[in-house]
Amino acid sequence: MSETRKLAAVLVSDVVGYSRLTGADEDRILARLRTLRSDLIDPTIAVHHGRVVKRTGDGAIVEFRSAVDAVSFALEIQRAMVERNAEVAPDKRIEFRVGIHVGDVVEESDGDLMGEGVNIAARLQSIAKPGAICLSEQAYWQVKGRLELAVTDLGKTPLKNIAEPVHAYSVEVGKQAQAKPITKALGRRPSLLVPLAIALAALFAIAGGAWYLVGANRIASIESKAPAQAAHLSIVVLPFANLSGDPAQDYFADGITENLTTDLSRLSGAFVIARNTAFTYKSKRVDTKEIGKELGVRYVLEGSVQRDQNQVRVNAQLVDAESDGQLWAERFDKPISDLFSMQDEIVASLASRLGAELVADEARRAERAPTPDSMDLYFQGKAWLNKGLSRENLAQARGFFERALALDSDNLDALLGTVSVDVLATAGYGTGDPVARFSAIEATLTKLLSRAPNNSWAHYWMGRVLIDTNHGAEGIAESERALTLNPNLAAAHAIIGFAKLANGHAEETEKHILEALRVSPRDTDANVWLGYIAEAKQFLGADEDAVTWHRRSMEINRNRPVAHMYLASALALLGRLDEARSEVRAGLALDPKFTIQRYRVGAQSDNPVFLKQRERVIEGMRKAGVPEG
Repeated sequence: MSETRKLAAVLVSDVVGYSRLTGADEDRILARLRTLRSDLIDPTIAVHHGRVVKRTGDGAIVEFRSAVDAVSFALEIQRAMVERNAEVAPDKRIEFRVGIHVGDVVEESDGDLMGEGVNIAARLQSIAKPGAICLSEQAYWQVKGRLELAVTDLGKTPLKNIAEPVHAYSVEVGKQAQAKPITKALGRRPSLLVPLAIALAALFAIAGGAWYLVGANRIASIESKAPAQAAHLSIVVLPFANLSGDPAQDYFADGITENLTTDLSRLSGAFVIARNTAFTYKSKRVDTKEIGKELGVRYVLEGSVQRDQNQVRVNAQLVDAESDGQLWAERFDKPISDLFSMQDEIVASLASRLGAELVADEARRAERAPTPDSMDLYFQGKAWLNKGLSRENLAQARGFFERALALDSDNLDALLGTVSVDVLATAGYGTGDPVARFSAIEATLTKLLSRAPNNSWAHYWMGRVLIDTNHGAEGIAESERALTLNPNLAAAHAIIGFAKLANGHAEETEKHILEALRVSPRDTDANVWLGYIAEAKQFLGADEDAVTWHRRSMEINRNRPVAHMYLASALALLGRLDEARSEVRAGLALDPKFTIQRYRVGAQSDNPVFLKQRERVIEGMRKAGVPEG
């Protein structure tokens, strides 16, 4: 039997006191379990991209694509069980214990999972409280930056048949049931908004929103609709309207909505309202400000889908829930071919554009904040990175990331931000000793990945470092791992294209870049990716094509010093020396320390084909007047 070793997010659950329950009334309990599986558990597993590996009578082993998916599923199930058990006698309630771990597993050819990753999840489940979720440290670090759960740190916990104690965390979801006595304390009948506010407040206490319930006064303030402080990057994707006039097409509009919800949840630090909550607004007239208050979100994404016989049109708009002002709008017109492929393409493009727009708006908010917090500073750093890769922009970005870390040393997003700046500065021939710089960056990334093994961006940056240090095959593997974790990470497609160039296969570069641009056609790094195609053309001796692609790249952003030098080289090799020298002057204005020597020592590999092609580029730079160094 063949087997595959891989990293997986494993969830193990069971029913508390199952033997006691079935002993008292086996038929009724089994019937209720079957109903729970068909009506609640299995559909929710599907929504969160899980796979049932094995059922164990009263429990299950489920594999998820990420810890975020696993924990989101567990939270949704445990909250639903609190609601379903509200009118059931305590001795007859079905309650689940859940354990979640991210670790190494072995997948058999029949799909079964084995290994310590499964064993740890099972042991965590066994120590979880009824109605609670027990996370390993590896799982907790994956969701900490995303969901910011309020948890109890259990510390290093010995687990049966596990050699070393496991650092565990408990999430006690059932505490939201304590809302009834608080409501009673108001001394009057609450409006319909009060139960909603109580439930949402409990949800945000778990999920990282800044709502805090402190007795009756806080409940009264929620009932009067006093504005809550919404979390950073908090958003709800409202069900896209089907304008086709055919109710049978609802599935397509719903698919766009669900997939966007999933993809936006991958944004670092994002809080996205669950699909089940968002769909309660389907086909209803909505007030954006009211939704923002009710759900505690800063942003609302809404849209429509219109399909005729040969064409699909998707409109989307991002709205500021506080001001009701439109921040961004986009329209996609696509011919109908493969509906699911087209849906994926639309969703990927929307998610990519939304990510950039949300970061820009968070940065604008942060600039107005009298006392910016760590995430405010992080978003300002990201905004500077998105302006282009000039030395000034990189320095400004790093400054904000460092300030964010000074306020919160556990801000992994900010730490990854400093890494990204250092990689970009070093890869852009900004240092005379790239080997030492890349070695230090790799050490930081190794530590970061030990805390966040499923962070797709961390794998992407590790891939870049490996590619830039003559480890192309390993770098491509890291990039492919990033794509496994986030299929819409366009940058990973692009860096694989560059890796092909650095390993002597420049003819393969363009197809990977075009895939990146398909996923994210207006990406903030699109100018860099177009530059990779230009470099590939140049390495293959197609200088006219290279000039065309370089020009396209620089129409988007002219703040990349090495792009000017590459263009200068291509122009010089074509005999257009005046234009070439003008580009050299522009490049040196951005980076006065750029030299041929610095470019030479920054070679990304020792592949002989690559080095020979590179010498031709150096010859062009020399003709154009780039300083030798």
